[in-house]
Amino acid sequence: MNSKIAITKCPSYESKLVQDSVKQAVNLLGGINNFIKPGSRVLVKPNLLMGVAPETGVCAHPEVIRAVIKILKEINCKISLGDSPSVWGKYIENVDNVYELSGVKKICQEEGVELIKLENRRMHGKFILTTAIDNCDYIVSIPKFKTHGLTVLTGAVKNLFGLVSGTYKSELHKKYFAADDFAGMLVDIYEKVKPALTIIDGIMALEGDGPGTSGKPRQLNLLFASSDGVALDAAMAKIMGIKPLDVPTNRIAHKRGLGEIDFDKIEVKGESLEDVTGEPFLLPASSMVKKIPRPIVNLVKSLIKMRPYVLHDKCIRCEACVKVCPSKVIRFEGQRITFDYSGCIACFCCQEVCPKAAIKVKKSLLARLIGL
Repeated sequence: MNSKIAITKCPSYESKLVQDSVKQAVNLLGGINNFIKPGSRVLVKPNLLMGVAPETGVCAHPEVIRAVIKILKEINCKISLGDSPSVWGKYIENVDNVYELSGVKKICQEEGVELIKLENRRMHGKFILTTAIDNCDYIVSIPKFKTHGLTVLTGAVKNLFGLVSGTYKSELHKKYFAADDFAGMLVDIYEKVKPALTIIDGIMALEGDGPGTSGKPRQLNLLFASSDGVALDAAMAKIMGIKPLDVPTNRIAHKRGLGEIDFDKIEVKGESLEDVTGEPFLLPASSMVKKIPRPIVNLVKSLIKMRPYVLHDKCIRCEACVKVCPSKVIRFEGQRITFDYSGCIACFCCQEVCPKAAIKVKKSLLARLIGL
């Protein structure tokens, strides 16, 4: 076997249950000492997309984060924790808001963990990443089990995009706006900063138009662990009801030899994939996965158009979409949000950050005719 992943059940976010399930998953892989040297400096990087409450299912739950912290404290690690969320406006103040509303600030205070901001950055290979990765010996990543409008799913590989600081994310969205190009950029970052261990919070997952408030919460009651993030994302794909190769980050990372997606070469410890796979996940409206055969997609994809639009009765005019848009094609005019579609790159960052799920996907006639 080339890779090993662990899957454990956890029926709720009750603190003791989560701690037991996370510890069981890590122990199934040989224990924390198998990944982290005692006394090391560890950066814990959770998925904290935006400032919303834990029960929304948008961010990694604070109790999963607490469970990981406790395991690291058992081997006397010096722990820091931080993320660079999809914020807008004045960057530092908004990160404070995300840390507060997500419950992470409270957890760090209770556990005596340093909560840091990732605003300092420098070039790491091809990209500008946080300097926090220079000040640690290991990274432990805590993604959330969610769908994603551009990458189909967001899990182990996508979570590391949070190591890109602040508004530089928008620059990368603009430069790598095609799905495969964006996925390749994410795999570049994963290759550069590959975590020692990844723990995925799948107790409450998101399906549909994830990864933000437009997604639909789905109780999955599962936790996942591995040092192979690509194998974890392959398992996520299988549970969602899609092929691992339908996820561009899986396809690119596997081709580069960065992880395994062939389940004949992945040892699954704990729960079996067959036992935890139920009804297929509702995929994002912008996703073409499973809806039409790939050869047809490749022939007509240049003619298939999908664009964001606003449900004005739900819009609270916060202008989050205006401020996050990489192409600066969203404006607030006459008390309404408007789009200049001639410059829209269909990255759906606007939908991702909308706090009220007021942005949906408009499809071209061809997209509708072929059943997308």
